[in-house]
Amino acid sequence: MKGNETMGKKLRVAVLFGGQSGEHEVSLLSAKSVMQAMDKAKYEIYPVGITKSGRWLTTGDPMALLSSGEEPPTLAEGSISGASDNAPTSIGRRDLVPGTAQAHFPEVDVVFPVLHGTFGEDGTVQGLLELAGLPYVGAGVLGSALGLDKVAMKDVFTARGVPVVEYMAVLAKRWRQEPEAVIAEAEDRFAYPMFVKPANLGSSVGVSKAHNRQELRHGLDLAARFDRKLLIERGVNAREIECSVLGNDEPIASVPGEVVPSNEFYDYRAKYIDNASELYIPAPIPAETAERVRELAVRAFQAVDGAGLARVDFFLCRDTGQLYVNELNTMPGFTSISMYPKLWEASGIPYPELIDRLIELALERHREKQALQRVYTFDH
Repeated sequence: MKGNETMGKKLRVAVLFGGQSGEHEVSLLSAKSVMQAMDKAKYEIYPVGITKSGRWLTTGDPMALLSSGEEPPTLAEGSISGASDNAPTSIGRRDLVPGTAQAHFPEVDVVFPVLHGTFGEDGTVQGLLELAGLPYVGAGVLGSALGLDKVAMKDVFTARGVPVVEYMAVLAKRWRQEPEAVIAEAEDRFAYPMFVKPANLGSSVGVSKAHNRQELRHGLDLAARFDRKLLIERGVNAREIECSVLGNDEPIASVPGEVVPSNEFYDYRAKYIDNASELYIPAPIPAETAERVRELAVRAFQAVDGAGLARVDFFLCRDTGQLYVNELNTMPGFTSISMYPKLWEASGIPYPELIDRLIELALERHREKQALQRVYTFDH
């Protein structure tokens, strides 16, 4: 459905949450905040919960079902469709809550995939939505995949001149087969401490800080539980700076903020459980450093072909003042204590308006893609 066709009536927004990811619970928290902040006078909200086993719940109260932590019983089938210039496009088989076998999910105008991590923020759902011809909030297939894969992301940043901390990639299979060789290579390249991460997860799931060889072993074992590709990084004595990006082809950056973790680093507990980490908005850094953060945030966003939104995380080295891009998140946390909306609020865009802009950016990008020629005809 084109933007001018929706004037005078509510936009139908499907909000996806949950998913098959180690960040399932974080997604529920984010989606709750997003749906609460959406202007009910502008939007008809259709919650779509995805269970940890991959079932799609489209009727009843998917949020309550997923929040209960219980896997629903065998479900009926349904589909989600989106309106276009042609006939509505069916995404395919979907699961409905019991007793609704004849229910059909209504056509929606735009999808807001509030999904974090694998099977949601990695380009898989984005590819599904592309095939269905549905507008959706956030980065496309390429941007999402690069944004989640920390190794590929850093490779692209390096090629584009975006500064990153020294790193090495290790396949989990190699770690299991050649642990001594992996440790020797890491110790040859970096001094302790080192950080160990799964390449394709966020929210600091599976991330650890290794101060010695024993902790490095433990960290690699932990990361290998979550991904087939692992990342080892040189540890730096740094402040953690974050910056939000908004836009498509002409993105803008927010004021930077600083995170002072309640733990030794900004791990999962510090982010979502303790609620004891300190956030400083704007970050207490010199004006020229703040401007450099904003510039690098936009460059990082463009390097991965970002769209809609991203939060770019930095290390500001205490010893040298050097800025490094740590990572870029194409679907950052949207909880009430998350930095992405807080940074935009401090930059003059309140939460409800931020959601309006993200939805309009999704529709804008979809209209541009719809205008492209899909069939080539050879003219003699």
